Amino acid sequence: MAAPRPRSTRSTSLRDSDKLEGTACWDALEWTKIEPVTSSVSHANLDLLLDAERIVVEGYGVVLVNTDEAGTLIVTNFRILFLSEGTRNIIALGTIPLAAIEKLNKMAVKIQSTPRQTDKNPSRRLLQVIGKDMRIVVFGFRPKTKQRRAVYDALVKCATPARIWDIYAFSSGPPKCVNTNPKVRLLNEYFRLLGKSSSSATMDMIEEGSFTLSNELWRISDINSTYTMCQSYPFALIVPECIIDQELLQASSFRARYRLPVISWCHSGTGAVLARSSQPLVGLMMNMRSNADEKLVASLCTQLAGGKMSRRKLYIADARPRKNALANGAMGGGSESSSNYFQSEIVFFGIDNIHAMRESFARLRDYLDTHGTTSSDGMSSFLRHGGWTWGGGNLSSMSASVSTLGDSGWLIHVQSILAGSAWIAAQIALESASVLVHCSDGWDRTTQLVALANLLLDPYYRTFAGFQALVEKDWLAFGHPFSDRVGMPTLSGSGDISFELCRQSSTGSFPSSPMRQSSGSLAPQASGSSHAQNNYSPIFLQWVDCVSQLMRMYPFAFEFSSAFLVDFLDCVLSCRFGNFLCNSEKERQQCGVAEACGCLWAYLADLRSSAGSSHVHYNLFYDPLKHNGPLLPPAAALAPTLWPQFHLRWACPTEAQTGELEAQCRDMAIKFSELKKAKELAEKKVKETMIAMESQTAELRKEKQLRSKAVNVASRASKESEAINRAVQSLGCKVQFSSSGDCTVDVEGNTTESPLKMSASKRVSDGSIQYDEKSDFSVSVTVMDDVVSSNPIGRVCEALCPLRTGDGGCRWPDAGCAQLGSQFVGLKANFDAFDRLSIYDSYFQSE
Repeated sequence: MAAPRPRSTRSTSLRDSDKLEGTACWDALEWTKIEPVTSSVSHANLDLLLDAERIVVEGYGVVLVNTDEAGTLIVTNFRILFLSEGTRNIIALGTIPLAAIEKLNKMAVKIQSTPRQTDKNPSRRLLQVIGKDMRIVVFGFRPKTKQRRAVYDALVKCATPARIWDIYAFSSGPPKCVNTNPKVRLLNEYFRLLGKSSSSATMDMIEEGSFTLSNELWRISDINSTYTMCQSYPFALIVPECIIDQELLQASSFRARYRLPVISWCHSGTGAVLARSSQPLVGLMMNMRSNADEKLVASLCTQLAGGKMSRRKLYIADARPRKNALANGAMGGGSESSSNYFQSEIVFFGIDNIHAMRESFARLRDYLDTHGTTSSDGMSSFLRHGGWTWGGGNLSSMSASVSTLGDSGWLIHVQSILAGSAWIAAQIALESASVLVHCSDGWDRTTQLVALANLLLDPYYRTFAGFQALVEKDWLAFGHPFSDRVGMPTLSGSGDISFELCRQSSTGSFPSSPMRQSSGSLAPQASGSSHAQNNYSPIFLQWVDCVSQLMRMYPFAFEFSSAFLVDFLDCVLSCRFGNFLCNSEKERQQCGVAEACGCLWAYLADLRSSAGSSHVHYNLFYDPLKHNGPLLPPAAALAPTLWPQFHLRWACPTEAQTGELEAQCRDMAIKFSELKKAKELAEKKVKETMIAMESQTAELRKEKQLRSKAVNVASRASKESEAINRAVQSLGCKVQFSSSGDCTVDVEGNTTESPLKMSASKRVSDGSIQYDEKSDFSVSVTVMDDVVSSNPIGRVCEALCPLRTGDGGCRWPDAGCAQLGSQFVGLKANFDAFDRLSIYDSYFQSE
């Protein structure tokens, strides 16, 4: 959508030089000043925009009346952006998605002045924006600048698109991350309910129609795979195993909008089921019957006991007041008769319709805006300015204002839904009974009760994955008309909601709240339209409110936090993603929503993954073992309160921070996580150090072993040396070793001979004596002489050696020999051999 062209050379924006400096307020503006403008759009704000978000119109010097703060108002194709004049930061109160706007009101308020100054003080131009998220904001514009008209026209054009494809979700592009098809996720949830979790659904399975699994009692039917039986039901249904498809077709014709009784949840142990449908078409006289419908409802009560089929109790829970059910008989509807449905009991919950919920929500919003700290009329609440506005000090007026909360009826409606859901869960969990729930069409009050009862019965639905499966099953797949209830265009045309295009003028003094008007009544309808034709209603918001009440009662039972519910609800109301567009699964398939739009679930999952378990969406107190069964709150615990994080966040932002304790615990958890990571890192370093120490210890041990071995070798060598010395001396020689390894041998009895030079040597190829590798240590003594016959060593050896024989042989058992008759005389000593010499006395001859 292109930005609207200016009608003249004057624009609605102010010159940059005239922008307010610092934090400005209402009184700082020059209201009589008329600004020449250009048609240019500021590019300084482009970094604040989302993908495919573009600026349509800008307004400068706009005042947010709620907080008396001036800034820049930017209208894009997705939202209103309000930037602070001083800091240029986004002001959350003044920033609202276009899809979350319920009404727009243009108003003019004159400033109180003296009679002479009346003409000099023009009325202030105001634009009231009423949101579907409990906020009411008012913007003030400079007079005679036509800024309000430009902003108003842009809002009407962008916030009420004529076609569903004009919604921002389609222009933002397809999802960036891979996500499974909603049909696949629905089948996987069906498989879980039937105890077939080992099976995994695929698109091929859906296209081939091979997803019709079953167990002993229930089966998945593909009778509505083309949406020919019921356009608002999903493509796959869980029905009793004993009912054939032809009987399902017959039973559907007896229910409003062909929404026949089907199973939403079944107890894996007892076989009790929670079923849903629309009202039966019994007629004005309440006498119409259907055999197929009665057989289908009776089959919901079947149970297996000892291998035999038996019957269990059936409760038919009609969410409407009894009188409303009877009144629907005039249009062919009505309620069942217990006499026509065997062993059944009819119970009426008395929950009001969508129109009562819409009016109650509007009264609650007005109450919070009137008595909040950021009131849309710029006035102080009863507690502002030191309490002087407490009704003029009148206690009765203070009490009357507080009673307005009860008059809204919102908390009473929430309590009715909580009580009905708790009653349903108790009958299934405690009595093992089956319950069939319906209202008129079976997609508003029925969905609220069934989804909340599922949440109470099954702990899986209280996790992130389970909550997604629950919403997609009971809200999206079973055809809650989100487009009609949120007020967005449908596949067939534009939405039912229209803006209130009224203009109100007041001559009263500001700020006496002359522009405050009730937001309870919706936009004036065209001539001939009725109140019932407006189908906008906060049904889904009310259900999420009920979930928050359960979280308050059971803080350990839910994996997600209240902050997750707030962000989730904001995403639904903003229509930024395609999950909650259209009125049924069939319409979303025809529009190609899953392929063309972003996915809300993937977006929220990415937010959580960015911070891990410390993200604000996680409930720090979640303990799955503490509540691993059904939650069955007693009636006394079902008294609801306002949901501070959602109801009070705009009207009373300070008081809405009830989660400060949780925030502090989260900070402590983050610090604990950091300390835990530091501890793990330190333990890792310690482990690495221990491994290094063990390695060094092993090396040191090895070195010690080598040192010990070397010492042993040296000790043995010393002993061998001493033994050799003794052996040589026993031959009549004296051996002296030098530090260079040489030795000197003196032969006793022959002093004329010079000392002989001896050295350690090895036996080489020329016949010299070599070290015997088999011995630990050996020394050879070599005497160099040219004349062999004059060698004194030979004479000593020949005379003294007891081992020699007469033929000249040597009987030395384990050592080398002493050879004569050559120029060398060798003598080799062996430690072990010499030890044996000392032992074997027979080797030594007596003198």
